[in-house]
Amino acid sequence: MGFVKVGEVAQLPPGSLRQCQVAGQTVALCRVGDEFHAVDGICPHHGGPLGHGALHGTTMVCPFHAWEFDCITGEYDRNPDVRLRKFAVKVEGGEVYVDAGTA
Repeated sequence: MGFVKVGEVAQLPPGSLRQCQVAGQTVALCRVGDEFHAVDGICPHHGGPLGHGALHGTTMVCPFHAWEFDCITGEYDRNPDVRLRKFAVKVEGGEVYVDAGTA
């Protein structure tokens, strides 16, 4: 399916987090500095929308029960065996794309 546009660089300032849909998959899109990262947007604990949580550095915090995940690796902070799926991201011409093929 390829890459799908999920927004513009200007819409996601450094240190921000948002939820988007890619090929029917909920994705949490983070911006850390000038880098964009995308992981599964549903918390494995109780299905919280991670893209509606908070971002502290590289740590995403679920808005339901404060589970914390690294937005770069997808790793849960209390158990490295629990990981969110990662999605490839690219930026072209001021637009952000997530690879729907990995969704």
